[in-house]
Amino acid sequence: MSKGGQVSGANHVQEPVTEERLDVAAGILALLADRTRLALLHHLGEGEADVSTLTEATGATRTSVSQHLGKLRLSGLVTTRKDGRRVVYALRHGHLRRLVDEALSVADHEIGHLPSHD
Repeated sequence: MSKGGQVSGANHVQEPVTEERLDVAAGILALLADRTRLALLHHLGEGEADVSTLTEATGATRTSVSQHLGKLRLSGLVTTRKDGRRVVYALRHGHLRRLVDEALSVADHEIGHLPSHD
């Protein structure tokens, strides 16, 4: 450990945990707590997509996908761009992809520890 309790060799300076950071993080996790939004973010982690592609990928209705994408866009987690008449969605930053991947990895560990129903 170095001065200030940071691990030696850390690649970045850890920001102090403030009320604002906790509030924003809790808001992001609340958005991720919806199965459809989590699925949308997972698919967007693989690359840009339009509503039709995301509807097919998630199995949700087009209306539901559009509503969830609207919430994600308003929260700043996804961005949009026009491609002709289509609106194409993308993750705003790679940190979100890693967060979704980590949540799914935790799920894998939990599923691996569920009792069998023989």
